[in-house]
Amino acid sequence: MRKIYVMLFTALALGLAWAIRGHFGHEWGASWAGGVGGLALLVAMRDPRYMRRTPVLAALCAIGWGAGGIMSYGIVIGYCRGNDFINVIYGFSMLVVIGGLYGFLGGGLFGLGLESTEEHKPKWGSLTAEMVAGAWIAWGLLIYQFEWYMTPPRSELWAACFGASSALAWYLYREGYGRALRVGAYSALGGGLGFALGNFLQVIGSSCEIPYNWWNVMEFTLGFCGGLGMAYAVVSRKWPDPVAPSIPANRLALLFLFIAIPFVNHIKAVRVDTLSSLGKSLEVADVSRFVITQQVLAWVLAGLLAAGELLSWRRYGERKKTLTAAVVPGMFLGYLGLYTIFSYITGGLFYRHIDFGVSHTMYVPILAVLVAMWFAVGRKEWHDTVMERPESGIRWLVIAACVALVLVGITFASINMHAKPLGGSHKRFFAEAPQKP
Repeated sequence: MRKIYVMLFTALALGLAWAIRGHFGHEWGASWAGGVGGLALLVAMRDPRYMRRTPVLAALCAIGWGAGGIMSYGIVIGYCRGNDFINVIYGFSMLVVIGGLYGFLGGGLFGLGLESTEEHKPKWGSLTAEMVAGAWIAWGLLIYQFEWYMTPPRSELWAACFGASSALAWYLYREGYGRALRVGAYSALGGGLGFALGNFLQVIGSSCEIPYNWWNVMEFTLGFCGGLGMAYAVVSRKWPDPVAPSIPANRLALLFLFIAIPFVNHIKAVRVDTLSSLGKSLEVADVSRFVITQQVLAWVLAGLLAAGELLSWRRYGERKKTLTAAVVPGMFLGYLGLYTIFSYITGGLFYRHIDFGVSHTMYVPILAVLVAMWFAVGRKEWHDTVMERPESGIRWLVIAACVALVLVGITFASINMHAKPLGGSHKRFFAEAPQKP
């Protein structure tokens, strides 16, 4: 039961954060969501061996999940909204690839942090160089040489993420980090399958003309399934005693998590021009006052969270093992809580009625469920009673076959839900040439 709790808690947290990420986008929004996922898993596990390394582990998770934020997938989703089998199954398949790259980078780096021991420490400089080189080579080879375009005319940086993931996988295999490689694999499975299933739910909602933000549902499903896969891989294996916590590394990770990530997201989302347009759309009487109020509220909340987290970790997390377990849940709730509130601020939802067609209606209830789960179960100590079973290549071949069957099934279901292509549909293959004037 404890393992199920850890998996569900992590899945709900990363699902909620990834849904909120949809309002910010790109790598910095994804980094915030990834940090939430890492914190949630550590909070749910409540393993004292990792509590004092929480900032570093959460930062690794944020970097990994955030790196995939450079990928473009809007047109890929449009491929799934058509009526022909080739384009639709291509769209769903590429969503599996994109979601898988999100998950592998996030889960792989997080798992590597967990598997770091005094006797077996990763060479972070070498790994970083290999991943950057892999990203550069794959991007240049696949896109500029082979011209394997996934999302023309959008950015093709999926190839860079593929190269970085390949370099990470080879490093984990070569250096003997089998547990971390497994976490990356299951995170990729969850993220990829979750992305495809989430978009299938979006197709259902659009076909049935149900008024809701189905794009947000798709993003929640990606995060939920990705978090489920990552948590399953962690709780289904025994982990070695970790490397001793580094005070400088923890402090640098705290600065990254609680200052750099919120700061950049705030800079992008509470600009004067953005808030002015929002105020005009809400028909606010005094737009200038509205902009100033929103900016002050956002920055004050971010400042209070950053100051509170840095001071509490400095006071308790570094020195007293018994109190670290009380600090980490506060970090998690504060980090996710600010992200949730920030989404309300940037959406102007404190100034207008929230109808049930807006996805924000589910954010606070999900957050409340997470808090209730923590008070009900999360304060109990973790007991490592894992029964490890070897996983063969046959198992992964069966998993791949099952994923292929799922893709074929949802493709046939999608193309038979609507008589004509849905709005926003695109064609990757057999597109009609534009008519000459």
